[in-house]
Amino acid sequence: MTSIAQVQRQAYGKANVRVTKAIRHSSEWNDIVELTCQVLLEGDFDEAYTRADNSKIVPTDTVKNTCFIVAKRSDHVQTIERYGYDLGKHFINRYDHVTHVHVHIVQERWSRIHVNGEPHPHSFYRDGSEIRQTWLTVTPNSVSIKSGLDGLLVLKTTGSSFTNFHHCENTTLQDADDRIFSTTVKAHYNIDTSAGVENIPFDRIFDGVRKTTLDVFAHDDSASVQATMYRMANLILKRFPEVKDVYYALPNTHYFTANLAPFGLPNSGEEMTIFSPITDFSGHITATIGRTGNKI
Repeated sequence: MTSIAQVQRQAYGKANVRVTKAIRHSSEWNDIVELTCQVLLEGDFDEAYTRADNSKIVPTDTVKNTCFIVAKRSDHVQTIERYGYDLGKHFINRYDHVTHVHVHIVQERWSRIHVNGEPHPHSFYRDGSEIRQTWLTVTPNSVSIKSGLDGLLVLKTTGSSFTNFHHCENTTLQDADDRIFSTTVKAHYNIDTSAGVENIPFDRIFDGVRKTTLDVFAHDDSASVQATMYRMANLILKRFPEVKDVYYALPNTHYFTANLAPFGLPNSGEEMTIFSPITDFSGHITATIGRTGNKI
């Protein structure tokens, strides 16, 4: 039977590989890194699909084992971009028929416990649901890297307004001169790798993106979510020349004022203190903000 189909693109590998490494700087002072990895291989694998020929298939179990082996040997596991690059280069260098390695790594947030004001040498706690993550595509001659954070829940009780917006026949929203502003931050940024992966301060960039996001959120007299995220991204681009562009997704979690008038209690103006958070729907504001003159 003559086939009328062809493989146009393929990639396969292992997902949800959980890697935890205890980094033992001394017998007492340790660090901990907990990662979830996905590694997909792309290359000369068409005959596995079209001819049921597995001779070039690197088993996904081998991919899983390699995540552990590279983590054991690598000194870069705490910097997920460097660990991801080590993974990608391993597969590119080891298998001639692999042309692209796609790596996605998620890092959970463990923070050191302080006892009597001092950091404990080997005890940690899970610091919320925020994650750090990175995506890499490694080829024999190039690497692209996107990194960022997700799940950073923030809220401020004042310093946010939303007025002078467009009105039409379907508009019921009233101007808000002061409101609660709460969002769960997703921030991703593409990195210029032309200086070489080993020369890029990935941890400093990540820490700076996170700090800039929090600082602007706290201090900005927000006229809208859109205006605030633009200020965040503009500062990041100024501070980190390695960052090519910044993507933000900020769902605007609504806190509506509770109506206490039937109970003879004031809850407006300076007396507005009781709110009801709305979980059924939220605003969802996104933007990719790059450098002037660079178009997507």
